[in-house]
Amino acid sequence: MSHLSLPDVRGPFPITDDDIAPLNVVFSDAFTDRYRRDGMVGVRVPTLNHAIWKFSLADAGLGAMLWRDADGGVAAFNVAHLSGTEGWMGPIAVRPDLQGRGVGKTVVRAGIDWLRGRGAAVIGLETMPRTVDNIGFYSTLGFVAGPLTITFTLTSANGESVDRLGKYGPREQDALTAEMQLLTARSSYVHDFTREIRLTAELAIGDTVLLRARDELVGFALCHTAPLVEGRVREELRVLKVVLADPMYVSAMARAIAAFARESSTQRAALRVQAGNDRVYRAIVGAGGRVRWTDLRMTLDGYPEHPTRCGIVLSNWEI
Repeated sequence: MSHLSLPDVRGPFPITDDDIAPLNVVFSDAFTDRYRRDGMVGVRVPTLNHAIWKFSLADAGLGAMLWRDADGGVAAFNVAHLSGTEGWMGPIAVRPDLQGRGVGKTVVRAGIDWLRGRGAAVIGLETMPRTVDNIGFYSTLGFVAGPLTITFTLTSANGESVDRLGKYGPREQDALTAEMQLLTARSSYVHDFTREIRLTAELAIGDTVLLRARDELVGFALCHTAPLVEGRVREELRVLKVVLADPMYVSAMARAIAAFARESSTQRAALRVQAGNDRVYRAIVGAGGRVRWTDLRMTLDGYPEHPTRCGIVLSNWEI
């Protein structure tokens, strides 16, 4: 694994729950500085919900890495995730006063090394498409630009009672989780969302919506209802992963997600769709989805995303 030669920065070290508070400050400062340099001077990026950090760090395991300055403070971090053999990094941040000194390259390379060492077939990240500095920086490290990821929002809506994992007992949940992984494996060579599904239930930050047709599981959506921002009320449900046996079920899943948003007392649901998923895109627009944000998906040369065998797999590369 890569190590810094700079005398005032050391790492990587594992991230623990005790690091969340200072990590949050570096996250907010670094992303606020990025917006400022992009001309958005009035934007202040808030700190994230402690519970969301706990999920992200538990999901990453030893892929959650930080670097410290000479005083022991957090200088930079990279949270690298592996879902099956799909690897991605985020969030990544370098403290503003240490940027431009080679820290960022070492931080990203450490994440690449960690994912390669664990057999990742896909290595990717997402960045802001308007920020040419970021795109150029990642390109020098071997990343190539892919499709835009479009964030849609769906307004919460009344609907039939939503079938979801949290309605079942522990033994039934284990069986349903195994069933979800079988559905995923039929659709994809690389994905396995079992850990994320279980962590979401254990930390009580959301639930997994189940979609059935003729008593057969044909889809699921892993959703977080806990507020993303520290101190905020619950206002948006975030969809992290979606697997569908066939694109024909997109509209039904959109309705189920909107209904779950209403059941969980959230105003709307956010769903991220990669450009190129034309049928999904049209179905979400047809279901009333409104475009709110875009990100640029990038993958390391030689570690591209793999086409699905069948059906639909949407994997969010942001927490």
